Amino acid sequence: MQTIFIQVKCDLGKAYAVADQAVLEVEEVSEVYSTSGQYDLLMKCYLPDAADIGHFVTERVQTLPGIKDTFTLITFKAFG
Repeated sequence: MQTIFIQVKCDLGKAYAVADQAVLEVEEVSEVYSTSGQYDLLMKCYLPDAADIGHFVTERVQTLPGIKDTFTLITFKAFG
């Protein structure tokens, strides 16, 4: 299982709608946090090991209405 975090910049006034839709429609999204700063939301996603991260982000996340931009962080467990 791969864990990735996606920072999401939303259209003005759309952060809550984007968060709701991501949780309801994208099964790989496990948690969504509101953040302050350059991005509006932080999504935690779990993908199968064989999943293509780029395809997932561009086809399943970036296509949600209200999303302007994303930044993906690929993570791994560093401590046992």
